[in-house]
Amino acid sequence: MCPRADGAGDALRFSGATALDILGRVATVTDPAVTPLRRFLGWDAAAAALLLGATVLALLWANSPLGDTYDDFWHTELALRIGGDELALDLQHWVNDGLMVFFFFVIGLELRRELEMGGLTDAERARVPLVASVAGLAVPALVFLALNPTGEAARAWGVVISTDTAFLLGVLAVAGPRFSAPVRLFLLTMAVADDVGALTIIALFYTEDLRLLPLALALLGLFVIVKLRRLEVWRGPAYLVVAVGVWLATYESGVHPTIAGVVIALLMPVHAPRRDQVEEAERLTRRFRQSPTPESAHAAREGVVRAVSVNERLQRLYEPWTTYVIIPVFALANAGVHLTGSTLDAALSSRLTWGIIAGLVLGKLVGITVATVLTVRLRLATLPPGLPLNQVVGGAALSGIGFTISLFIVDLALDDPALQDQARVGVLTASVLAAVLGWAIFRGAAALGREPAGPPTRLALPVDPVRDHIRGSVDAPLTLVEYGDFECPFCSRATGSIEEVRDYFGDRLRYVFRHLPLEDVHPHASTAAEASEAAAAQGKFWEMHDHLFRNQDDLELRDLLRHAWTLGLDVSTFAEDLVGGRWAKRVHQDLIDAEASGAAGTPTFFVGEERHTGSYDAATLIRALEASGGR
Repeated sequence: MCPRADGAGDALRFSGATALDILGRVATVTDPAVTPLRRFLGWDAAAAALLLGATVLALLWANSPLGDTYDDFWHTELALRIGGDELALDLQHWVNDGLMVFFFFVIGLELRRELEMGGLTDAERARVPLVASVAGLAVPALVFLALNPTGEAARAWGVVISTDTAFLLGVLAVAGPRFSAPVRLFLLTMAVADDVGALTIIALFYTEDLRLLPLALALLGLFVIVKLRRLEVWRGPAYLVVAVGVWLATYESGVHPTIAGVVIALLMPVHAPRRDQVEEAERLTRRFRQSPTPESAHAAREGVVRAVSVNERLQRLYEPWTTYVIIPVFALANAGVHLTGSTLDAALSSRLTWGIIAGLVLGKLVGITVATVLTVRLRLATLPPGLPLNQVVGGAALSGIGFTISLFIVDLALDDPALQDQARVGVLTASVLAAVLGWAIFRGAAALGREPAGPPTRLALPVDPVRDHIRGSVDAPLTLVEYGDFECPFCSRATGSIEEVRDYFGDRLRYVFRHLPLEDVHPHASTAAEASEAAAAQGKFWEMHDHLFRNQDDLELRDLLRHAWTLGLDVSTFAEDLVGGRWAKRVHQDLIDAEASGAAGTPTFFVGEERHTGSYDAATLIRALEASGGR
C-alpha cells in the first residue's frame, strides 16, 4: 500500500494541476534544503506555538522590571517623508495599519480562491458551516451587548465576532480528536466565512471621519487594478505599485487601511492554468533543457510563472510571512497588558471584560452548535461525511479563541487605555477558557466512547449509481469500492486482482473506483485522475482507467494527450477539460470522502460499506465479499 505523506489539512487546498506540478514539482518537494523547513511550517501546531510564544513574550516583557520599555518601544514614532509630505506613525500602528494589511490581503486571496476553485464552490457541502458561521458572528455580539448595552464599552461588540484560525487549528491539532480531518475541514470553511463577516463589520462600523477625496482616489486605484486584470497583466510588481497607492489613499480617507488589502486581494486574477500558457511553459522548459543558457532559463522561468494565476503566486509568497512573522509580531505589539493588581481588579469588576469572555466562550459555543443542529434537523443540509455532532460542539468551543482580530478591533473600538487593557484581559482570558473548554469536550467524548478508537471504518458516502463509476450491474448484491491512485504501483497490481474477483462473481458484483491521488508521493496522480474524468465526460472512463494503469510511467501532460488520441477521444475537448481544471472539483470531492472514510493510503478497499483491512489479493477479497453476504 502507498501511505499518505501529507496531512489531512491539505485536502482543502487540493486543486487541479498547475504548471508547477506539470513542469517539475518533484524536484521542489524533494529538495533536502527546504523539505525539513516546509514540514515544520506546514504544521498547524507550529503556527499556534509561534503565536503563543509571541503572546507570552509580550506579557513577560510588559510585566518585567523593564515593563516601561514595552510601551516606549511600541510608541516610538517612525516617519516617512517625501518632499514636504510626511506619514508618521508609532511602531504599533505601523504593525496594525501597515503589516496587518498583508494578513488581510492573504485572507482576501484565500477567500477569492475558495469561491472560484475551492471548497466554497460546492454549496451543498458548505451550507452547514456557512450557516454556523453567521450564527457564530451574531450570537456572541448579542451576548456582549446584553452585558454592555450602552456607553463607550458597547462599541467593542465587534471584539467577540471573530475566531483566530491559527490558534484554532493549532489547538485542534494538539487537543482535538485523533482523526480530525472532517472537523478540520468544517472549521476551515467556517473560518473563511467568519473572516469575511469580521472584515465587513470593520469596514462598516469602525470607520470614522470619512474623507471623500482620498476615498475617490482609492476607488480610482481599484479601477486601475480591474483594468490590469482585464488586460491580463500577470506580473506582480505592476499590481504592487497601484496597491501601495490604494493603501495610502485609503489611510488618508479614514477607512481602516487593512480593508484595502482585502478588496485588492478579491480583485486579483485567479484561474486554473490555461492550455496555451502551459504548453508555452513546457516548450520554454524543453528549450532550456536542450540549451541551458541564462536567457533560456529566464524565459522558462517567466513562462512557468505566467501559467500560474497571480492570486496563487501571491498567496504562496505572502502566506508564510503573514503566518510565521507578521501575526507573531502583531501579538508582540498588542498583547503586552500590564497585569498589575489594579488592572486585574478593574478587569474582574468590568462588564466589558465579562461581556467579551461571555461572548467568545459561550456565544460562539451556543451560536454555532444551535445553528448546526437546527440546520440538520430542519433538513436544510447535512453534516459532512464522517463528522459527528460532538466534534462540531468541540470545534464550536475552540472557535471562542478570538485572539488576532479581537485584539485588532480592541484598538479600533476603544480610545481609553484603561478600557483597552480590560478588553485585552477579556480576550486573553476567553482564548484560554475556550481552548480548555474545547479540549474538555473532545476528551469527554473520548471518555464516553463517542470518539472512534481508530480511523473511520465505514464508507462515508454511499455508492451513487449516477455519480460513481461502476463496473457490473448497478443492482448487484455485492459491492467492492476501491480508492486508488493511477500512479500507485500497488493499485496497478490490485487491478489484476480485481479482474479475478469480477470473473469469479460475475453479475453478482459491482466494482466502484474512486480517486485518492497522493500528490506528495505521486506528483502526477491528481492530473491523471482528472484525465480519467475528462475521458468519462466522453463516455470512456473505464477505457482510460485501464490504459493509465498500463502506462503508469507515462503520465506527463503530453502523455495524457497521447493516451486520449489512442482511445479515440476528442483531444481538443479533452485538453481543454484537463488544462482548465474542469474536473478538479470532482476529484477533490473523492479525496474528502476518502479521508472521511478512513482511507490512509492506496489502494483502500470497502466491502459493502465496511473498510477492508489486510491483504487485497484476489482470494482474500473473494472471501471477504462472500462473508459480507451481500451487505
